[in-house]
Amino acid sequence: MFLLRLVLRNAFRHRLRTLLTIAGLAIAVLAYGLLQTVVDAWYAGAAAASNARLVTRNAISLAFFLPVSYEARIRAVEGVTRVSRSNWFGGIYQEPKNFFPQFAISPSYLDLYPEFVLPAEERAAWQRDRKGALVGRQLADQFGFKVGDALPIRGTIYPGNWEFVVRGIFDGADSGTLTRQMMFHWDYLNETLRKRAPRRADYVGVFVVGIDQPDNAAAISTQIDAVFRNSLAETLTETEQAFQLGFVAMSDQIIAAIRVVSYVVIFIILAVMANTMAMSARERTSEYATLKALGFGPGFLAALIFGESAAIATIGGAIGIALGAPVAVFFKQAAGIFPVFEISSDTVALQAACAAVVAVAAAVLPAVQAARVRIVDGLRAIA
Repeated sequence: MFLLRLVLRNAFRHRLRTLLTIAGLAIAVLAYGLLQTVVDAWYAGAAAASNARLVTRNAISLAFFLPVSYEARIRAVEGVTRVSRSNWFGGIYQEPKNFFPQFAISPSYLDLYPEFVLPAEERAAWQRDRKGALVGRQLADQFGFKVGDALPIRGTIYPGNWEFVVRGIFDGADSGTLTRQMMFHWDYLNETLRKRAPRRADYVGVFVVGIDQPDNAAAISTQIDAVFRNSLAETLTETEQAFQLGFVAMSDQIIAAIRVVSYVVIFIILAVMANTMAMSARERTSEYATLKALGFGPGFLAALIFGESAAIATIGGAIGIALGAPVAVFFKQAAGIFPVFEISSDTVALQAACAAVVAVAAAVLPAVQAARVRIVDGLRAIA
């Protein structure tokens, strides 16, 4: 108890310096947690992907489409249970900053994604309306969409003004389901293309394939690709997770940069913390010499310094961790970039570990110097 009281008194002897150090550490721990959460959010789509779904696309790249006639041939492959069409639409709602994913799908798409929970009456209303659209709960909350609202979209990949009507709002089966997206009828897109750009009609961006046994994903993928080998549009079939990770891989350098920046932030606050501890130890050289003269050993002095560093790091780290969840919620609502943006327990553990590393590393050199101080040299500092 005596040691703890002495540690706390030393830690707050210079209150302004200590409070500024605590504030800096809290901000650094918070920034580290948010940057790590950005990386986690980047991988959220791949993490939520099912191993019971495959994606078949053009073997050259996603920029090249597949004939819609491939659907029947894919469905005939043994082990395939369902096939759905999906086209990335890429339109703009009101202004470019209002970006959100839009997909043209066939009705069977919803059967392949049971994690999208949609009331039966809303699904029926959507199927009856050729211009009907489904929007996710996250998207509806962001823009205030309600069932029956008109939803105008200005096409980019598919030029022109497109009119949709919100016929349903789907929820996620759990908090990790991404619902910040819009879906509408592939048939509506295709019929419109037949009028505006006939050469672009009857083509599909990707086919989403349901399979009976996830363990057979590799074998079924090989069979599907074998069907179209040596055709004018060969296919590449992979699991949905591998397909999603392909997009993430395009941003590897950005993700690596974010990771580096997160650790640089911790390194900078380590330097600040080390400077604070060094200044404190230097100012107390005479006190350490006096304690030694009274019979306290080097271990006691080291415990004082490590305790002071740990107290400052614990308070600053705890504040940074506590601020993480509310700041993440604010960032998610304000920016709207990531549908899922939650600080995970693993990130919290990393934040705590970083604070602990900073506490230990910042105290090592001052503790060694205090333990080695000679009584005579220390007492000379009293002047």
